[in-house]
Amino acid sequence: MDFVSIRVITSDINRLVGFYEKVTGVQADWGNEDFAELRTAHGTLAIGSTRTVALFAPGSARPADNRTAIIEFLVDDVDALYEDLKSVVEDFVNVPTTMPWGNRALLFRDPDGNLVNFFTPVSPEAIEKFSR
Repeated sequence: MDFVSIRVITSDINRLVGFYEKVTGVQADWGNEDFAELRTAHGTLAIGSTRTVALFAPGSARPADNRTAIIEFLVDDVDALYEDLKSVVEDFVNVPTTMPWGNRALLFRDPDGNLVNFFTPVSPEAIEKFSR
C-alpha cells in the first residue's frame, strides 16, 4: 500500500485552490471544474467541490467541517515563509514555534477552516528523519 493524497471538499473550489496555489507556490492541475490537484514530490493535495461528494455517497463529506486533520507541508525555512504568508493567510493559529519533536512549525487555517502546518526540521533527529 502507498499513501498518495488527501482530498478536501469545499463549497468554493476556486477560492480554496487559489489559496493553496498562493501559499505553496504549486500550480494546480485541474481535472475539471469540480476537481483539482496540487502535486508535490511526495504527495498530492486534492480539492473537490461539494458536487463530487454525491459520486461517492451523498452527504458523506461536508465542507468546512474538519476539526481533526492537519494538512502538513515540509518547507525549507518556515520563519521566512511566515513573513511571506502574512499577506495571504488571515487566520494564524501560532507563529513559528519549535516543537518537542524537533520541527519548527507554523499552524494556520485555510479559508474553509482546515488546519495547515508548514514545518521545517531543526533538531538533528528531525533533520535525519526527513532527509530520507
